[in-house]
Amino acid sequence: MARLGEKQLAQVRNQQIGFVFQQFFLLSKMDAVQNVELPLIYAGVPATQRRKLAEEYLSKVELTDRIHHLPSELSGGQKQRVAIARALVNDPSIILADEPTGALDTKTGSQIMELLVELNEEGKTIIMVTHEPEIAAYAKRQIVIRDGVISSDSARLEGKEN
Repeated sequence: MARLGEKQLAQVRNQQIGFVFQQFFLLSKMDAVQNVELPLIYAGVPATQRRKLAEEYLSKVELTDRIHHLPSELSGGQKQRVAIARALVNDPSIILADEPTGALDTKTGSQIMELLVELNEEGKTIIMVTHEPEIAAYAKRQIVIRDGVISSDSARLEGKEN
């Protein structure tokens, strides 16, 4: 990675890594489906295929009824789900998620975590930051950082215990 040029690094970020940001970073003049299509545009995916994929991923986060709404017309939880769909649409092998359920109600947060667990079971690597113990419980491995120092590192064979 250290030897890759800027263009190559951008390509790796676009095609191999999905980012879920705490602040969403949705483009205000683009509706939900257009925001999800954005990484596909950079990847050179044809328009009809882009639209189909974007709608499919918005369906996975249960937003089919809001695909043509602008970010200003969406709740915080809906914006977060658009951001999650955008992070997943390129089928990345690594997903970096900063508080992916922070703006969601409990039920929707659980649904998103189940989706992330499913993706992990399919072979995707999920690296997530959370302050919520209930959300951290879904992880197969938890690394706790306090005051900038790793205070614990635990792994278990299965995800969330029932």
